[in-house]
Amino acid sequence: MDTPPNPLYMIKKASKPTNTSLVIITETYREHASYGLNKAQNDYIKSELKRDKKFISLNALDRLVCLVIADTKKDHYQSLESLRKTGSSICDALNAGAYTSVQIMNELGSADYSLALSEGMALGNYQFLRHKPSAKKLANTLKDIFVIDPKVKDAQLSALSVAIEATCMARDLVNEPVNLLNAEGLADAFKKMGKQSGFKVEVLNKARIRQLKMGGLLSVNQGSVDPPTFSIMEYKPKNAKNKKPYVLVGKGVVYDTGGLSLKPTPNSMDMMKCDMAGAAAVGCTLYAIAKAKLDVHVIGLVPATDNRPGFNAFAPGDIITMMDGSTVEMLNSDAEGRMILADALHYAKRYKPELVIDLATLTGAAMAAIGPYGIVCMGTASDEQKSKLAVSGLRMHERLVEFPLWDEYGELMKSDIADQKNIGGPLGGAITAGKFLQKFTDYPYMHFDIAGPAFLSGKDSYRGKGGTGYGVRLLFDFFSNL
Repeated sequence: MDTPPNPLYMIKKASKPTNTSLVIITETYREHASYGLNKAQNDYIKSELKRDKKFISLNALDRLVCLVIADTKKDHYQSLESLRKTGSSICDALNAGAYTSVQIMNELGSADYSLALSEGMALGNYQFLRHKPSAKKLANTLKDIFVIDPKVKDAQLSALSVAIEATCMARDLVNEPVNLLNAEGLADAFKKMGKQSGFKVEVLNKARIRQLKMGGLLSVNQGSVDPPTFSIMEYKPKNAKNKKPYVLVGKGVVYDTGGLSLKPTPNSMDMMKCDMAGAAAVGCTLYAIAKAKLDVHVIGLVPATDNRPGFNAFAPGDIITMMDGSTVEMLNSDAEGRMILADALHYAKRYKPELVIDLATLTGAAMAAIGPYGIVCMGTASDEQKSKLAVSGLRMHERLVEFPLWDEYGELMKSDIADQKNIGGPLGGAITAGKFLQKFTDYPYMHFDIAGPAFLSGKDSYRGKGGTGYGVRLLFDFFSNL
């Protein structure tokens, strides 16, 4: 899958303002000759400030000038998120006016404000138009973001550019339909990313998957004409800080009909190309880590298939023998993600990992619980690991909400005729799914259910519409700050 280059992946530094569109971040506006504003324009800004306006936009015909009054007394993470959203709104205005470049001048004491506004602007500029030739005229005009802020370091801009690029790559993968991106296509995309950024990729084919007795992955694939894949990605620099690797596992259901337990609700299949958003997040996080040359050893595992009701599709009541030798009474083929993740989590044991994190669009229950506003998580990681992940979640506004993994939820998964069932009934659906997965682990583990925020049916600021790339920025920040 070819991804057209987006110049906004590379946000650049500038030393002084020029006569192009300008955004000023400040607490208190002071006239400055370098802004290039005349008396009437300055008077207009002052009059708006008297009305307690926190955002002022001035169309100067040849350029757009915006004043952003930041509330630095707010919680810092909330201030950054507010600036990301403002950046996305400014991006929309720049494209509406057919402007091609913008400069950001930060008069505040922290480089974080420049970076957040730039990030929101760049992510808000994302478009997925590769299959719509008629939309060439709708392509965004904004090409360049320049940051005028001596506090911003080149390394910070470089890291931000990598995070934006990887997030947009994940969005591209999620937005691609299954007729153009099946399991083999997803594996090929990972191979390409590995070559571009410098991580190793091994793809196991169906014969090798069968040799390994990955019963969960094979059972879900029984209804499909396309073979499954199991992608193993590894980035291991010579100076890795960690002796034991971190392992990321991504659900790679490239399309989900629900199988024989066909999805029943109207329009419920329309967005099911997004059921591999966890896999996209894992692959693109590896891409970002390798491209940024972080000194951390990370492995990515992605079991991939589509879930169809054809051929010899697995049926409710079937007993499936998993890779670890345990048995599962499959009572709902629409609870397929946990079946393929279970084999991958067992496979991860061979690495004796520091921590394993899986990302999956796993349950409607997670979405029902907290909506598209964060990630439902649960697991056995240490308090320190959980705390670091939570801080990255706050910093990137991909917030974590931890649910319990009490033993009682495991009782709901017991089967009369197998080691466990693949569903636990109507109560605590997000947790019983996590409890099912936990049984295939023997290491520190976190489960991230991204069903809510991974794909949006309407635009939400810089997250856009469609695939959001959720999880990439959080994980890249986590690994960058170890």
